[in-house]
Formats: sequence, structure tokens, C-alpha cells
Amino acid sequence: MAQNQPRFDVQQRYQQPPQQQQLSRQVAKTTTAVTLGGSLMVLSGLTLAATVIALVLATPLLVIFSPVLVPATITIFLILAGFVTSGGFGATASFLFYWMYRYATGKHPVGADQLDRAREKISHAAYDVKDRAEHAVRGGQQGT
Repeated sequence: MAQNQPRFDVQQRYQQPPQQQQLSRQVAKTTTAVTLGGSLMVLSGLTLAATVIALVLATPLLVIFSPVLVPATITIFLILAGFVTSGGFGATASFLFYWMYRYATGKHPVGADQLDRAREKISHAAYDVKDRAEHAVRGGQQGT
């Protein structure tokens, strides 16, 4: 008599259950994170140690040459600040010229609506002031 044995598919045999797949992924993620984290901690410690050693070795030289280094550092800082400021002003001026060109040619740059509204408010305010001044002058002339 033939016994009925369960038939196993080859793919089912090598597939892991979903729960075991999640566990293996979690283990892989954890192992990777621990390895990378540990490596970065070691590099951080080595960098700190090298920085402290370099500072200890360089301190006597810094003390000896400080009368020269401090003014030189201040001078270099001022020169760099001047170049950066000059570049910033130049970039701003270039952008403003570009914006004014687009505004003058009617290409409607960003902020043109606000500028038009402000111009209208100012012109209306100037007209109102002129109108009030004329009324005041007429009223003052009639009274004399």
C-alpha cells in the first residue's frame, strides 16, 4: 500500500516564513549599524587624540610666534571680509540691474506687483496732499 506523504515543493522548502525574513533583515540592519557606528567611534577617538597631540606640539610655536601671528590673522581676516563684502555687494547690484531691466522691458519680475501697488499708493497720497493744500490755500485767501 502506498502511503500518502505530503508533497513538498522545492520553492517552499527554500523560502523562509515572513516572520523569519523580517528577523534576518533586522539582524542584518543591526549588525551593519553596530559595525558602522563602532568604526566611526574609533575614527572619532583617533581624530581627537591626533588633534590633542598636534595642539600640544604646536602650542610652544604659537606662543613664540604670537606677536607676528595675531596681527597677521587680523589682517587676513579683514582682507577676506572685504573681499566677501565686495562680492556680496557686486552680486546684489548685478541682480538689481537684471531685475530693473526685466521690469523696464515689461517682463514682470518677482515683486513687480508690490512695487506697482506702492507706487500707486504714493501717487494717490501725493495727489491727496496736493488737493488738501489747494483747498487750504483757497480757504485762506477767501478769509482775507
